[in-house]
Amino acid sequence: MNAAISTRRWWRACVWLLLGVSGVSNAQTRAWLDRDAISDTDTVTLTIETDAGAPDYAPLQADFELSGQTSSRQVQWSQGAMSARSRYGIVLSPRRSGVLTVPALQVGAMRTTALPLTVSASTSASAAVPGNATAFVETEVDDANPYVQQSVGVVVRLYYASQLLSGELGLDTPEGASLQRVGEDRSLVREVNGRRYNLVERRYLLIPERSGPLLLAGARFNGRSVGGFFDDMFGGDGRLRANAPDRTLQVRAQPDAAPQPWLPLHDLRLRYTAAPTRARAGEAATVVVEAVADGATRAQFPELPSLDVGPGAQVFAEPAQYDETFNGSTPRLTLTRRYSVVPRQAGTLVIPGPRMAWWDVKAGQPRTATLPDLTLAVVAGVPGSTPAPVAVDTTAALPGTRQTPSDAVAVTAVHGRPWGWIAAAAGFAVLWLLTLIWGWRRRRRGAPAATAGTATPLPAAPSRADLRRALDTGGLDEIVSLLGAMGGVRGLDALLARLADEAQRDALRAMQAARWSRDGGDVAPARQALRRAFHDGPHWRPVAGTEKTGLEPLYPPGR
Repeated sequence: MNAAISTRRWWRACVWLLLGVSGVSNAQTRAWLDRDAISDTDTVTLTIETDAGAPDYAPLQADFELSGQTSSRQVQWSQGAMSARSRYGIVLSPRRSGVLTVPALQVGAMRTTALPLTVSASTSASAAVPGNATAFVETEVDDANPYVQQSVGVVVRLYYASQLLSGELGLDTPEGASLQRVGEDRSLVREVNGRRYNLVERRYLLIPERSGPLLLAGARFNGRSVGGFFDDMFGGDGRLRANAPDRTLQVRAQPDAAPQPWLPLHDLRLRYTAAPTRARAGEAATVVVEAVADGATRAQFPELPSLDVGPGAQVFAEPAQYDETFNGSTPRLTLTRRYSVVPRQAGTLVIPGPRMAWWDVKAGQPRTATLPDLTLAVVAGVPGSTPAPVAVDTTAALPGTRQTPSDAVAVTAVHGRPWGWIAAAAGFAVLWLLTLIWGWRRRRRGAPAATAGTATPLPAAPSRADLRRALDTGGLDEIVSLLGAMGGVRGLDALLARLADEAQRDALRAMQAARWSRDGGDVAPARQALRRAFHDGPHWRPVAGTEKTGLEPLYPPGR
């Protein structure tokens, strides 16, 4: 305990020292909602970016239920000074419909601005409730006429007016499709036909695998409620049963004019969240592209295209960051990818804007999401000088893009002022010295040191049960990923090379061919062939032994 307290004190002293050397930027606070209109069964996320302290969420409880609080912190250097910003997020569930106001919140010595939010009343429950039922279930799909391989959002809602002791809410996987539960259940309270109900909301992803009619059986609930006066008087057992009506979806085949790869979506939007206008030869300029796809999942969505800058520069792309949520009953994927562009010489560098082809499931026609080209004024690098970060503009200066408070990007330009870098170097030197002193004091107290033989436990490999579940309900991407984790490889090609059984390799190839066929008619037989081929698990090729060189091992095994 004393060592932990001492550690925190040392690091706190280091941070305050750096703040004293370089100074902190002026406080800035802003707030935004991810949407400005929802239904009374949906949620909205409030995000606050500040460097003035944690916000007080108490005023929100008048009109909203609060959940899903998050926070993150970012530190950066600007003009020889260090700035620290925190981002706070919270999920809001409206308590009523109408035009609501997200009130201004106190954040340290500052206040956020009030934000309007339109909440529409949901009418489906009133139409579905049978009279004065104690419990009823409804099933909602975001598209009754989807395409093959389209991600369909399914929302199951259980309404119950009495306190539950136990219960089971289920939705069967339809034949000719895969069904996957997504996220955690939401618990709300709603008034339907003048009666107050507790509401449990559960979300699924349905992916049709062949064209034609698709029967989605209604969700069912079996449970038991706490007995009331009349149950005790007349011998009731408190059992509750409710079933939603069945739904039949008409699945459409992939159109002949569809772009490849096949990407059926409700909407696709691209934007720059960081777009440079100046750069220096030999130094990296950062470009960040964000894609928001309504009706897609991470497994379905292809990678964002790389930036084609030609021979005038090098591009280094970082792995994409994903965020999967729901927009009402429709799945939404937000993908962000960062590119580092290093110009080779001074002059003008044009970066062509990314393009992505997709199929509009509402309009039934192909579309292409595009971003405008970026033009960078590249100056020559100065030999022997300290590289300075490149100034970044927001998307407001780019044609064809829009910027809202939620889209605004906090941008800071760093100029290579010598006194700023000298102060930074001095601060880090003192930080290094304090770290050495802290380590020396810890050794004197006899703190246990990590040994070379200590190993970090590896994550457990997927089990046969996981494989059986994926073969029954998962898509090809999930099956390939799970088999790859079992065999220590990544990707379909590497998996095929690792498998020793030709029948298993043929089954995977057949599933891949059926998945990308025009009508998707062979997916169900291909899935059955996969189940048969892998009924006893994957058969791997033996791993080649280590080549014997006659030399002693670099790290002999411990005795």
